[in-house]
Amino acid sequence: MIKATNLSKQYGGQQVLDIETLEIPKGQSFGLVGNNGAGKTTFFSLLLDLIPPSSGEIENQGVKVNKSEDWKPFTSSFIDESFLIGYLTPEEYFYFVGDLRGVNKADIDALLAQFSDFFHGEILGQKKYLRDLSKGNQKKAGIVASFIGNPAVVILDEPFANLDPTTQIRLKGIIKELAEREDVTVLVSSHDLIHVTEVCERIVVLNKGEIVKDITTSPETLKELESFFGA
Repeated sequence: MIKATNLSKQYGGQQVLDIETLEIPKGQSFGLVGNNGAGKTTFFSLLLDLIPPSSGEIENQGVKVNKSEDWKPFTSSFIDESFLIGYLTPEEYFYFVGDLRGVNKADIDALLAQFSDFFHGEILGQKKYLRDLSKGNQKKAGIVASFIGNPAVVILDEPFANLDPTTQIRLKGIIKELAEREDVTVLVSSHDLIHVTEVCERIVVLNKGEIVKDITTSPETLKELESFFGA
């Protein structure tokens, strides 16, 4: 379970996140939505200990993320292209991540074979560095790398951005399949309300750093969200 308690973040005296309490049970597919500046990436950055909180804390499976690194072996993420290593080819990057997570090359190759449709012949065997791929293909590589090592927590920030419609549909299927596993907690942020309602069983809306809605996804959720953001 992921738990945030009295969590806040300030920059230059301006409050960008203020969450009194938020609990995400193990195995839940969790969506985070909000306009630009709502605090979505800030929350994920705090969860990954990329930035320190101004107050409060986040626990990941009982581990306080800014006090210990014991959460890292079972947590994976893709936030943006800066997470990649641009001078590596995709294959080199996948093997590098596998080495960090104790996964051998044969198992990496077996995993990558499962995503051949998602890669659409544009990632592997291209003899290109990651920095030379399109934004969309960089994102594909980063997303698949986040699945290496069977993590218990997978965090994806705006995974549908810069992807063509076919790839978005394939990614939704991948996330749904991942979310069906009771031992994997999936956190997804997105500006696309349709996509997030299709892949997440619960959606939290952030507005100016605060939780303003916490919804169990139903057939009415998309209409509720569109009404909220269209008001």
